[in-house]
Amino acid sequence: MLRELYIKSFTIIDEAALSFEEGFNVLTGETGAGKSIVVDAIGLLLGDKASQDVIKSGAKEAVIEASFDGPEIPELEELSIGSEDGVVLRRNISSQGKGKSYANDLSVNMQNLSSVGRKLVDIHGQHDQQGLLKKDTHLQFLDSFAGTLEEAESHRLLYAEAAGTRNELQTLKTQIRERSQRIEFLTFQINEIDAAGLKEGEREKIEEERSILLNAGKLKELSENAYSLLYGGDNDCSAQLAAALSCAKEISRIDSDTSEFRELLEAAAPLIKDASLLIRDIKDKYDIDPKKLDLLEERLDLLKKLEKKYGPGADAVLAFREKAAAELEGLTKIEDRLEALTGRLSDYEERLKSSARNLSEKRREAAKKIKTATVEELHQLGFPKAEFGVEMTEKSEVSDTGQDDVEFLFSANPGEPARPLSKVASGGELSRIMLALKCVEIQRMAGGKKRSGPAGSKTLIFDEVDSGIGGVTARHVGRRLREISKNYQVLCITHLPQIAAMASNHLKVEKSTGKDAVRVSVKRLDKDERKTEIARMLSGNITDSSLKHAAELLEG
Repeated sequence: MLRELYIKSFTIIDEAALSFEEGFNVLTGETGAGKSIVVDAIGLLLGDKASQDVIKSGAKEAVIEASFDGPEIPELEELSIGSEDGVVLRRNISSQGKGKSYANDLSVNMQNLSSVGRKLVDIHGQHDQQGLLKKDTHLQFLDSFAGTLEEAESHRLLYAEAAGTRNELQTLKTQIRERSQRIEFLTFQINEIDAAGLKEGEREKIEEERSILLNAGKLKELSENAYSLLYGGDNDCSAQLAAALSCAKEISRIDSDTSEFRELLEAAAPLIKDASLLIRDIKDKYDIDPKKLDLLEERLDLLKKLEKKYGPGADAVLAFREKAAAELEGLTKIEDRLEALTGRLSDYEERLKSSARNLSEKRREAAKKIKTATVEELHQLGFPKAEFGVEMTEKSEVSDTGQDDVEFLFSANPGEPARPLSKVASGGELSRIMLALKCVEIQRMAGGKKRSGPAGSKTLIFDEVDSGIGGVTARHVGRRLREISKNYQVLCITHLPQIAAMASNHLKVEKSTGKDAVRVSVKRLDKDERKTEIARMLSGNITDSSLKHAAELLEG
């Protein structure tokens, strides 16, 4: 249960500390005093979004902290945060940017804060009433009551998987329609590359050979000149070297110190001969066939064409060929994939039908119980002749929520058929219908499986669920809330004295305007202060008559 709530620098609240008790707590105050701000603050501990605008003007941060007594929370144990001595949740909203969240003084992320907070508190407000006008919320409530929320989520996930398979199958069928043309195109590309017989480094070799052939005439002339100079006439290099060697021998015969010179000339003679023979063979290579150059040009043009189409270089062209071959193989095996996907989708559809049938059976059984229980609650809330129904119709196809179309029906008066809430319920009636449904849900929580410890460990907050009602009806609502508070801690924000008088703990929100700022404070009322506050709520003024009426309400 919620023991204490501390609020600092939040909207128009400078600082406020609230203490709560077991049972029925009410929060009252004049219109605009800031009652709903307290609920908004608690909502932040449940993971509601917050902007820097909620920070009180002039402050650096807003702080919301709540202390709870109650059972250990499994979510905290998973985070290695002990909760045997209670739970303290805190959220700091900074003007400098990202705020921080804590559970028992240990930092937690927003998801964990929300998960823990929603185990401890349920807030029911006017948005719930508006939600009753939407059919989607009716199905959610029915699943909650039936205990099929997890099954409904599993069905939704299964439906999403089936939808993904259906889309994949549709894409595959489109590919099949386009397959023939694609197969023909891929086959052409592969054959074109294979026919070329590409070799690694081939283009570089061809370009080098082409360059030689283009310059063959010049190379031929140069090589012939070189041969003539070395070994081609009476005065060539070989003859002159022989004459020089003859001189060297004569010199070394007289001067032995010149023998090295002679030896070098002797060594040069065979080298000159070898070079002459080599250049003779080289010059013959430049006797070219013009057709050979044409063939090289054709081959080079083919390589350039392939590289332009499929990628730069032989490696890229061959890699393209492998990719095309893999795609072609996949297209030729597409029937196998089509059969597999068709079978998978058929399996999904059968499982979805089975899941939808199971959900429908449990929902229909729960719908009967909801109808009976809600009518009983409505009778206690001032609708002695009210009728409530849950209309379930079967959809033509299974959807992500199953095959059920669910809508709540209501009739306030005897003899009138029950009709959709959106067509017949007024604001005051919606308040009581919503409260009746909440009571039904609470009873299910208490009697069925617990989501976190005993059912009564939760704090139930009702934010002005009494809108649109008054008088005797308000007394009915107050009594029902008091009855609920025997098993749960209840906090009700109300403007009705009939409800406030039923509470065991009464808090009042007061707003004062100073020279520089508006301040909001929260005060716990004693017996006399309660009577005065209820008198104010009755008539707007404190008179003997209103005080007497207030005393009667408190005694009743």
